Amino acid sequence: MTSAGVQPGRIEVRDAVIELGGKKERFRAVDRVSFNIEAGQFICLLGPSGCGKSTLLGALAGHIPLTGGALSLNGKPIVGPSSERGLVFQQHTLFPWKRVVDNVAFGLKMKGVARDERRARAGELLKLVGLGGFENKYPMQLSGGMQQRVEIARVLINQPEVLLMDEPFGALDAQTRWVMQQLLLDIWSKVRTTVIFVTHDIDEALFLADRVLVMSHRPGRLREDIAIPAARPRGEEWVTSDHFIHLKRYCLDLMREEHRRNYGEAAAGPGFAGAFI
Repeated sequence: MTSAGVQPGRIEVRDAVIELGGKKERFRAVDRVSFNIEAGQFICLLGPSGCGKSTLLGALAGHIPLTGGALSLNGKPIVGPSSERGLVFQQHTLFPWKRVVDNVAFGLKMKGVARDERRARAGELLKLVGLGGFENKYPMQLSGGMQQRVEIARVLINQPEVLLMDEPFGALDAQTRWVMQQLLLDIWSKVRTTVIFVTHDIDEALFLADRVLVMSHRPGRLREDIAIPAARPRGEEWVTSDHFIHLKRYCLDLMREEHRRNYGEAAAGPGFAGAFI
């Protein structure tokens, strides 16, 4: 397995504050957020658009500086980007002029790994994500879901201790999204890296995560840390269970309360729930 010997990372977030914008437009996006993530856990950051969850993920990736507080990976401060923390975006960042295998192998090329070895390792990962036989295709020849599989493989080839995912399935249709969620859990069961997955979709969070960290409206604060006790592997029996429906209703109530607190009673009316499903 390509992940052999790689230990998943332990994340610590302590009183994280992030302010964005210039002097006149400066605002607080994240406000005194603290939590720990144990090695190998799958965590979802759940919250409405604009609550700071992607901003916090960007800070964990090392791309956005903190205004206050501290972030660490295995006890070492996070001060910039590193291959120890792999980042997957909603829109893929594949090179359109490179074949799939060379897109996946690119990180190893930058490390000076010989062509045959890096292509062999890329081929293993493409099989892992269900794309064996597509090595010589170009990104434009693949569907959106397949492109995201290549993106995940390209990040995993660097054997990250933490996989950071910023709404990676948000642009996919419902059926493809469900397939990708199941595929991601299957991959994670094999590589067992720590995962922090950003989403505004309650169903997605409850299906994927060991814990769901619910964030408030801006400035983003940690509203609640919800443990998901469902056994793995998970499938349709979990998302149709009474317990799942109970947790979903609880999350909707949290979101509605936050929305009402920020925008008033009328804003959390009948159409409110659709933004989180």
